Amino acid sequence: MLALIIDDSEMNNLLVMQALKPVAGCEPVAFTCPRAALDFLRAHVDRIGVVVTDYDMPGLTGLDVIAAARAVPGFAHVPIVMVTSLDQRSLRHQALRAGATDFLGKPCDPVEIQARITNLMTISAAHRQEQDRAAVLAREVAAAVAVIEAREREIIALLMRAAEHRDTDTGDHIARVAGYVGIIAANLGFDPAEIRILKLASTMHDVGKIGVPDAILLKPGPLTVEERAEMEKHAERGRRILEGSTSDVVRLAAEIAESHHERWDGTGYPKRLRGEAIPISGRIVAVADVFDALVTERPYKAAWPLERARAFLADQAGRHFDPRCVEAFLAGWEMVTRTCIRAAA
Repeated sequence: MLALIIDDSEMNNLLVMQALKPVAGCEPVAFTCPRAALDFLRAHVDRIGVVVTDYDMPGLTGLDVIAAARAVPGFAHVPIVMVTSLDQRSLRHQALRAGATDFLGKPCDPVEIQARITNLMTISAAHRQEQDRAAVLAREVAAAVAVIEAREREIIALLMRAAEHRDTDTGDHIARVAGYVGIIAANLGFDPAEIRILKLASTMHDVGKIGVPDAILLKPGPLTVEERAEMEKHAERGRRILEGSTSDVVRLAAEIAESHHERWDGTGYPKRLRGEAIPISGRIVAVADVFDALVTERPYKAAWPLERARAFLADQAGRHFDPRCVEAFLAGWEMVTRTCIRAAA
C-alpha cells in the first residue's frame, strides 16, 4: 500500500521516506504541494494505506488536507497522521476533530515514524480486507436473492398463465396494469425496490376470476344482479388463494386482490372501505385497472378514447379513486399514452 507523505520541506519528506523503507508492503510517495497531493489521493483512493501530513504549509494547512481527504468517498477509515510540535495541544484537538488518527512530534524520530506507520498500515490493511470480505458477501447475498426472486417471478407467471386461459385479454391486461402501477408509484415517491415488488404483485390482482364461470366472465352484455354478485366474489376469492404465503410479494398480491375494487367514497367491494382505510396498494391498482378496462375493448364494451378515460378518472377523483393516485397517474400521462399506443399497434 502507498504511504502518502505531505510536507513543503523536501528534506522532511526524504527523512520520512527513509524511515519507511524497512516497512514491508509500504511504498512511500511524497509531495511538497498539498493540492497536488490531494489530487493524487483522489486518483488512488484504493491504494493509499496511510497519510502523513505536516501542519504548517503554504496554500493549505494540515487541517485543510485532513478535511479534504475525509471528504473523499471511500477514505473515511484510512489513517491520517499529522506532524506537530509536542506543545501544540490545541492544534492537536482541532486535528482530531477534523479526522486525524494519530500524531508525530517534531523533530521526527525515524524509529517512532517506522513503528507508528507500521501499526497504522497493519490496521488499514485489515480494514480493507474486511471491506473486501463484506463486498464478496454482499455479492453472494445479492446473487442468492436474485435466484429466489427469479423463481418467485416464474411461479407467479405460471399462476397467471392459468388465469389467461379464462380470459383472452388477461395476459396483456396485467402487463399494462403493472406498467401503469409503476408510473403511479414512482410519482407518489415509492423507491425502486418498492415499485418493483408492487408491479409484480399487481399482476395477480384478478387471480380470483379463475373461479368465475365463463358464462359470466365472457358475457357480452350487462350482468344481472345475481351475476354481478358472483363476479364480485373474485376479490375475496383472490385473497383466499394468495393469503398465508411467506412471500412478501404474494402477501402484497393478496392485499391487492381483495382491495382493488374498494372505492374512496366507501361504495366499493368487498368490505366497503373508505379513504385511507383502503390499502395504498389497492388504491394504486384501482386507478390502473379501471383505466385499462376503459381504453381497451371488452366483450361487453368498445374501447374508450384516451381523453374520455382521462376525463373520467379526473371526475372520479375523490369519489371512486384516491385523488393523489389519480394526480400521480395523470402526471405520467406521456408515459401512459406511449403504453396505450404500443398496445394498440
